[in-house]
Amino acid sequence: MSLLQIVEPEQAQGEVAAVYQILTQAIGLVPNAMKMLSVNPMALRHTAESVGYAMHHPSLSPMLFTMIRQCVSTHVGCQYCINVNRGLLLQMGLDMDTVLALESNPETAPLNDKEKALLLYAIRAVRNSNQVGEADVTTLRNLGASDMEIFDALNQAAKQVAADIMINALKVESDF
Repeated sequence: MSLLQIVEPEQAQGEVAAVYQILTQAIGLVPNAMKMLSVNPMALRHTAESVGYAMHHPSLSPMLFTMIRQCVSTHVGCQYCINVNRGLLLQMGLDMDTVLALESNPETAPLNDKEKALLLYAIRAVRNSNQVGEADVTTLRNLGASDMEIFDALNQAAKQVAADIMINALKVESDF
């Protein structure tokens, strides 16, 4: 399941058990990627809170955040996250052709102009953070994006790079 010793749900105690309970209530299981984080309860809690924040963002859609994760994971080559986010996008109502088109060309994302620009900005920043700058932020602001929205989209992309590296390096197995 992982190269590290993880805590299974039936063995969980304290903060790990509390987070596992929230995950089980929300999605019916504790994904292997979250079990990987059980070696550091603080990291597990922070990741669960971050996912919850993205799924209930005050102004941006869960679809945007899922697309950011999908495109970043496709770029980094994290098959675990590609599969998870594909499944989420399908559950959100996209068909497989649309998801596959997104993976090969994020410009095809069925989002409003502001969210599509945030998606493309976050992907460009992950690919080469030195190639984005003031003009990009100005464009996003002109499309109605707040500084918090710009930050949150970029933060989601950056966190996904880290998650992809951890999942790949620690050989976390698919949940299905």
